[in-house]
Amino acid sequence: MATFKELGISSSLIKGLEEMQINTPTDIQEKAIPFLLEKGSDFIGQAQTGTGKTAAFGLPLLMKVNPKSDKVQALILSPTRELAQQIAKQLFKFTKYHDKIFTEAVFGGEKIEIQIAKLKRPTQIVVATPGRLIDLLNRKAIELSNVKTIVLDEADEMLSMGFKKELTTILSHSKGKRNTWLFSATMPSEIKEIINKYMAADALKVQVDKDNVVNKAIVHEFVRCEGTDKLPVLLNFLKDQGSHRGVIFCKTKVSAATLAKQLMAKNISADAIQGDMMQKDREKVMRAFKNEKLQILIATDLAARGIDVSGLAYVVHYQLPDQVEYYTHRSGRTARAGKKGLSLSIVSKEEMKSLHFIEKTLGINILESK
Repeated sequence: MATFKELGISSSLIKGLEEMQINTPTDIQEKAIPFLLEKGSDFIGQAQTGTGKTAAFGLPLLMKVNPKSDKVQALILSPTRELAQQIAKQLFKFTKYHDKIFTEAVFGGEKIEIQIAKLKRPTQIVVATPGRLIDLLNRKAIELSNVKTIVLDEADEMLSMGFKKELTTILSHSKGKRNTWLFSATMPSEIKEIINKYMAADALKVQVDKDNVVNKAIVHEFVRCEGTDKLPVLLNFLKDQGSHRGVIFCKTKVSAATLAKQLMAKNISADAIQGDMMQKDREKVMRAFKNEKLQILIATDLAARGIDVSGLAYVVHYQLPDQVEYYTHRSGRTARAGKKGLSLSIVSKEEMKSLHFIEKTLGINILESK
């Protein structure tokens, strides 16, 4: 297994990584970093969330950016504001001992005037959600003519959220002047269409084996019950967990909000985040959760993108996700930074078939909880 030094990462960035307790490159980092540093041309990385993608593209970007120029030289597109904020924060942490490189995150839900003012300062990297970037381009508030690299992070997620038109507008806007690095958990036909139309035919494609996708430190279990018994089963589980903290996943906004009310009624320190909430309300809940004023976070899959909270003991799938990769995204919220964690599915008889499908597709054993 290679070290970050062997991959070509500078000692100043490695010092920042060590402080974040990132010592050994993951599979996607080992495969991507040398190519992105040396060639930097078009790249396709197929890897799930939780496999270290931000460092895989972020470290080469930071080494390629010219800190002496105050022009925007790299653009990272992300499906959600939470993920955009998280990426910007990670890049900032990586550069603690490195040349000062300025990253700005722009996204919907915050006043555009505030973001326009921030972009007037020296900014080398912009992390953006597609919709907000289009708004800024329309207002001529952002200049992309010096952008040499565009990163599409969670590309399949951006398409499933309906950003195809925005993506094609952005890519055609900068065609021929930049390299594109695309990262995606899955490769649906719409992604292949973008690859064929906007990326070089000789783009390097790297895929992380599914054996390396699932964190081995996570124990996967399930409890089978009648659909109407899910709440009592969950309450028993939470009682057993004592003061341990975790995230509970629901499929819909309504079920997340309902479950939050049910747990609060039992005096459990819980709250929900979901897509329809105002940005300030989502941030308030997330802040309370990160500061440990809130013990349990209830979330929908899209709202949970970009949640990075250390020390979570468990994840509960109160409702199984529609897509297998969401199971991996969800489970990856626990067992971070070398710790162990539990991924518990509370399933009705009707959901058992979906659970077996997840088990088979990911090549994991989901054991019945004792």
